[in-house]
Amino acid sequence: MTDPTPQHDPQPRPVRRTDGVKVTAPEGASPERATVPDSVRAKAAALKPRRRFGGTEAQIRTALSIYKVCAWVSGTFLLLLVAEMVTRYALGYDLIAGGTDKATGQGVALGWQNLELENLSGGVNVSTWILIVHGWFYVIYLLSCLRVWSLMRWPFPQLIVMALGGVVPFLSFIVERKIHRSTEAELAANPKAAKRY
Repeated sequence: MTDPTPQHDPQPRPVRRTDGVKVTAPEGASPERATVPDSVRAKAAALKPRRRFGGTEAQIRTALSIYKVCAWVSGTFLLLLVAEMVTRYALGYDLIAGGTDKATGQGVALGWQNLELENLSGGVNVSTWILIVHGWFYVIYLLSCLRVWSLMRWPFPQLIVMALGGVVPFLSFIVERKIHRSTEAELAANPKAAKRY
């Protein structure tokens, strides 16, 4: 039967390093029991990657302001577009400005045209203009999303969420608020991360 207590050698046992140099290690030394000196921890913390932005703070704040306006305009036109789709396809009406009532011949400043009866003639189809304005402004909204995203150097899924804000009703308002808060927080937490020109 072997004795479970370790034998103490008067001389420390040699240990072969990977580079071939022989060193002596004290009895009971192991990599698991090794401690890292505080100076090494401080150097490791200094080597931690810092947050970097793609532009100056002024550029980021300007892009964020433009994004905020675009998000609100695009979101508002999206809600108008949803209302227009409901009135056109569910109820069968278009909104006409400056048309003439066919039955009476009187001018109508703003009125509903029944798509089956065609009760109004002439004028501007406001419903169609809502579609056109939302479509073009969504392109501007996407460009503002791309600008903020590239300046902040966020991951690609963040850009997808921002882009969906212009096609899902009410989402642009929610996403805009979240983006605004997170950008302000990142700028405050990383004051030296912006480029200096």
